[in-house]
Formats: sequence, C-alpha cells, structure tokens
Amino acid sequence: MRGSDRRSGALFSYVDIEKRVPSRHPLRVIRRIANDALGSMSGGFDALHASVGRPSIPPEMLLRALLLQAFYGVRSERQLMERLDFDLLFRWFVGLGIDDPVWDASTFSKNRDRLLEGDTAAAFLAAIVAHPKVRRLVSTEHFSVDGTLIEAWASMKSFKPKVEGEDPPDDGAPPAGAGRNAEVDFRGERRTNETHASTTDPDARLFRKSRGTGAVLCFMGHALMENRNGLVVDAELTRATGTAERFAALAMLEGVACETGRRVTIGADKSYDTADFVMEVRELNAVPHVAQNTAGRRSAIDGRTTRHPGYAASQRIRKRIEEVFGWKKSSAGHRKTRFRGLPRVRFAFTLAAAAYNLIRLPKLIAA
Repeated sequence: MRGSDRRSGALFSYVDIEKRVPSRHPLRVIRRIANDALGSMSGGFDALHASVGRPSIPPEMLLRALLLQAFYGVRSERQLMERLDFDLLFRWFVGLGIDDPVWDASTFSKNRDRLLEGDTAAAFLAAIVAHPKVRRLVSTEHFSVDGTLIEAWASMKSFKPKVEGEDPPDDGAPPAGAGRNAEVDFRGERRTNETHASTTDPDARLFRKSRGTGAVLCFMGHALMENRNGLVVDAELTRATGTAERFAALAMLEGVACETGRRVTIGADKSYDTADFVMEVRELNAVPHVAQNTAGRRSAIDGRTTRHPGYAASQRIRKRIEEVFGWKKSSAGHRKTRFRGLPRVRFAFTLAAAAYNLIRLPKLIAA
C-alpha cells in the first residue's frame, strides 16, 4: 500500500543525535582524537578566562567548529553558523544538542584575541601530534621542510608610500560617474617594502614567487613534515622575505632536535642550499638532505651527503609536503587569507595544519 506524503515531521523526537551518525563515519575518529587533545589543554583554557562573570562559549566548541570549516571548505564563519543551525552532523561534532541554539558569527571575532593570547592553535597542533594513536605514526628521525606564499587580504591599491605626500601627481579631478578613485599615473614608479606599506594590512609584504611572476602582497607559511606518513609536526607563518624560509626552518628544526635528542635528517628544496643554512643545520645535530643548486654556483651539499641512500629517499619523500599546502589552499580555503595581521593569519594557518593531520588520521589508524 502506498504511504502518505506528509510534508511536516513530528513535533517531538526521541532519537539520540549520537545514533544519527554512522558508526564508521570518519568524523568519529577525528572527534575522539580532537577531544582528547582539547582535554589536555583544559588548564590553558582556564587561564585565559576570568573566574567570575557570565559563561562564554566554550573554546573547545569554537575550535571544533573551525575544524569543520576547514574540513568542508565553508567560506565564512557566518555560513558556518548557518550550516551548524540545520546540519545534525555539524551539531554532533561541535557538541550541540538538537534544541541548543547556535551562537552568533561575531563570537569568533570576540574570542579570537583570547585564543591568540594563549597560542591555542600551536598548542592544539602539538597536542594532536603527542596523542598516543598519532605518536606511533610519526617519525622521530626523518623530516622535511618547505614554505609557501599565502596571499594577504589586501589589494595593491592599498600599497602606498610610508611618507605622506609621495604619491604620484593627480592627473585631475575624476569625471562624473568615475567613482572615488583618482586618476593617478603609477607608470615608472618603483614600489618596495622599504618605501611602501599596505594601509589595509601593514604586516603584508610585496613578494614574488619566482622570476617571470608578478609580485603580490602576501605572507609566507612554513611547515615541518615527518617523512613516515607525511603528517605536520610544526607550522609557522612569517612575513614574506628572501630569508624567512631558512630562519623558520631552523627554528622548527631546533624544537624537534631538542625533543628527540637524536640525530635527524631534514629534506628541503634548492632554496635552502646555502652555506649558512647547511652549517646551522649541522650544528643542531641534523643532516641537511638539501637539493643541490648548481645553477652558476657551487652547492653547499657535497658527496659526503649525497652518496648515502638516505639522501635520495629524502629527496623523493620531501615532495609530499606539497600535499599539505595543496590541501590548505584548495579544500581549507587558505590560498588567500580572510584575516588581517600576522597573529590572526598565523593562527588560521596553524589550525589548518592541525586539521590536515586530523583529516588523514582515520585511514592511517585503520591501516
């Protein structure tokens, strides 16, 4: 017999939201590990909040919501709240019941400064890597490092002289209906980071990836990857300069070398092939498996390093770090940041590194 086509559901439901999620859904493994990592950070969260006053939205819920934004490529926090309002899977992952109201999107902006103060994203990434189920998947001897450009949330029109009155001369008043932009001739003007700065985001720097490409206002993101399963063990974001990659790599490598206490290898591309970087790496009790740059110069890496089979293995595996940057820029939406200021962009970049590890864990743990 044909069933009735009822257009509205029942007023009450007695099915637990936990039973709505399939038992083999990948988010179950991710949620379990994320909750364990957030639980280990409870003391740090207590220090960021006052002991009296009105209770705030739990920071654990905010971070789990931001993880969903990275997993599903939600473009804005406002759209994230709209999705959280009707999606039962999102409510279950964040920790909201069916009848619980969602918070306003401005809550993220108001609480982001508090999370920045405690360096929450870096602590969350470290807690995930230190999780027992993740720790056994991470190599403690072989690593790779690389950097990428993150386009800033600022246009080239905001890149103006630091000293007022140095703008090119105005060609005259704009005609009627031409808009608010004056007719200014920038032809032949040299714009550098020493003389100009963005009025929208002063932390952004004018930088170009390679010869033949245009310069853009951007930041530089860095990642340290372990070579066993390609998980990120550390992430950093700096201003875009010609030496930022090497300085950030040394800082991240120093933390790993001090933690393991053993000799490690570090794979990198040709941009790291400098005498200073190779010397600093060796002083940290690490072996620089850096690609040789012999274009009109002598490489700092000689046969004492390249003759070993491990060098070829590092050069082959280090390219997997591009998968980290590719996922961040395509799926997580970090090709162009939505934030202004170095601290906020660093927070988003580091949290995306933690999200990349989490989204790969269900298959790695099952294997």
